[in-house]
Amino acid sequence: MKITRAYVFDRGFYLIHIFIPINAIPLLFTFKDRFPNLNPYWEKYIALQKRVEYPARTILLQEGKTAQNYYFIEKGCLRLCFDNNGKDTTVQFFFENEGVASLESFQKNIPSVFTIETIEPSIIQILPKAVFNAMLKELDQNTDFLKAMMEISFERQRHYINEFLSRIRDTALQRYITLIKERPHIVKRVPQHYIASYLGITSVHLSRIKNKQARKK
Repeated sequence: MKITRAYVFDRGFYLIHIFIPINAIPLLFTFKDRFPNLNPYWEKYIALQKRVEYPARTILLQEGKTAQNYYFIEKGCLRLCFDNNGKDTTVQFFFENEGVASLESFQKNIPSVFTIETIEPSIIQILPKAVFNAMLKELDQNTDFLKAMMEISFERQRHYINEFLSRIRDTALQRYITLIKERPHIVKRVPQHYIASYLGITSVHLSRIKNKQARKK
């Protein structure tokens, strides 16, 4: 998996790291229904995943540790976060039928700059790095695989670029309104203090925004 450099900027409350995945191979498990020609491979490697149930607030990968697994969410919610000088900062949320890994750590065998944590009781399918590498070796010359990889990579790149631009361009209120419109499940399922850290504001600031919006209804 090849990743461009991390984009980092300071927006008052925290530093935010946005990684643009160029080779998003593990994400193909998430989109297996869209690429039926690759089903024999999915069936082979998905069968090698380990299914584990975790309670809420379980650390799957600690910042500073080296990533050894890719996590596919069967049920529940995870967050990607990091410690910004003692301030817990949420980068992204992941839900059912989505996958997550600290990609740079996973690929380069270096300490992760992120923590991966469950927010809800979750059922996770774990794909070990050794199995992933075997899959990559088998598929790296498959044209259907390369086409699927490029399509998914472009989708993820577009998503992260939009998030990056929003954090530069939009106010906290605008980002909250966008979150409600585009990802309302986050507001319904994720505790407020995590949403606040994701938006780059305090929980008090978020409460004020929500109260202001409620008065407009």
